[in-house]
Amino acid sequence: MSSGRAIEGSFHLTGGDFTNAGAASSELKSILTNLGISLAIVRRAAIATFEAEMNVIIHAVAGVMYYQVTADSIKVILNDMGPGIPDIGLAMQEGYSTAPDWIREMGWGAGMGLPNMKKNSDEFKVDSVVGEGTTVEIVIRIKEESP
Repeated sequence: MSSGRAIEGSFHLTGGDFTNAGAASSELKSILTNLGISLAIVRRAAIATFEAEMNVIIHAVAGVMYYQVTADSIKVILNDMGPGIPDIGLAMQEGYSTAPDWIREMGWGAGMGLPNMKKNSDEFKVDSVVGEGTTVEIVIRIKEESP
């Protein structure tokens, strides 16, 4: 990507909308690919944003995924109107999940969402207020590859 202006956008997410699950992260993946960002970086962004998108669909009433792509980084912020996370440290442990059984029966809710977001990000932050919602910030640096 050239060092021009930032490319920004957003996606509205609806809780429980499994029909469109993954649509926002797939569209962002296409945008990043069309910008010529390396496939390794695109893959990390796709994994992190898919996990974040699924958390909104599983746990929240609704949410918004904002993104900003510059020559240096991909920044994604997800704000949701959900139950909030009472213990972020516990939620960051691989395998910990508050997903109900019916979600697990669909193959989701394995407790890898937040850990996978963090693992695929260069910077990662979660802020949550119980009863109000959660904000997740993901930053992935775009490393210029040597010719």
